[in-house]
Amino acid sequence: MANASGFFTPSIPRLGTKIQPFTGISRSGFCFSRRVVCSSAIEGAEKHVSPSESRVPKLVSKGCKLVGCGSAVPSLSVSNDDLSKMVDTSDEWISVRTGIRNRRVISGKESLKNLAVEAARKALEMADFDPNDLDLILMCTSTPEDIFGAAPQIQRELGCKKSPLAYDITAACSGFVLGLVSAACHIRGGGFRNVLVIGADGLSRFVDWTDRGTCILFGDAAGAVLVQACDAEEDGLLSFDLHSDGEGARHLGAPMSDDKTEELLGSNGSVLDFPPKRSSYSCIQMNGKEVFRFAVRCVPQSIESALEKAGLVSSSVDWLLLHQANQRIIDAVATRLEFPQEKVISNLANYGNTSAASIPLALDEAVRSGKVKPGHTIATAGFGAGLTWGSAVIRWG
Repeated sequence: MANASGFFTPSIPRLGTKIQPFTGISRSGFCFSRRVVCSSAIEGAEKHVSPSESRVPKLVSKGCKLVGCGSAVPSLSVSNDDLSKMVDTSDEWISVRTGIRNRRVISGKESLKNLAVEAARKALEMADFDPNDLDLILMCTSTPEDIFGAAPQIQRELGCKKSPLAYDITAACSGFVLGLVSAACHIRGGGFRNVLVIGADGLSRFVDWTDRGTCILFGDAAGAVLVQACDAEEDGLLSFDLHSDGEGARHLGAPMSDDKTEELLGSNGSVLDFPPKRSSYSCIQMNGKEVFRFAVRCVPQSIESALEKAGLVSSSVDWLLLHQANQRIIDAVATRLEFPQEKVISNLANYGNTSAASIPLALDEAVRSGKVKPGHTIATAGFGAGLTWGSAVIRWG
């Protein structure tokens, strides 16, 4: 919860763990997890500061608010019936176990970059905002179409003439939540005023379409929000709670693998280690049972911690918006937190798991349909590969 000085108060640690300034350590989920705590008391000069100018911070309590959103999905829709022609499955088998009926897949000349640009433009249009006034673009993705990242390319496509900072955040299904928190930290601690946060992933390119355990789950999409600096009393990021645990990576990942067909033999007949073999990423590998257990255990704990920091209880929150991974996970978390189904936002049936795009995609649909209105409070959480997980309590508009 933000106190009078504008700092987030860390939650009380469990099992006697000590807290260092701005950092909390707690046992949560798989193992020890580091909690990020951000200052909201540092702000740049009151006038607009371009990214190329130096920022001299001063102690002025500032907040940040979400003022526009947008989303984009590929044109190709793949139904459960379509998949049943490829692998041993059925619409009933998939829908009962996951809640998914369709997913969108990038095809033809479509690209993830273009989806991200479309979502970004829609968010800027909703906010009636000129892209030239952006200070920062955060591209939350684990599937960029260039190994060096996608954010600067999106900056170029948006026509930003002032060369705002743009970089990628790689955290898979937790990426968008981390992007929101990063945007808030840049605003509160770095003097930035307008930050575009994009969540976009094209996981269909890393799916083994002969594996019915994973191919039924994933789709492609992009979503974006514009986060702006505001006075403290208008603050739209009320609290957050973030964790990661590399021990759980064995349950969900897409590791790099060497191309074993390219072996270089030395003059003595031995295999040399140089030049390195050409590498590529493997298809998504997942232990579904362990990921399910992780999510239904850790996500409610994280949301409860964020609510406590914000000084709220679940009954005072308007909406619960979780990463759209599996309807069973969404239902289990909602039950644990005592959220009625009518307060749970879900569009999983239409799009499947779109990784970093799932939260902004669902938010955009809920805002444009009139379900989420200005002033509504939303408890949101992302969780997935890494393993990473985190939650945030936000106010829309």
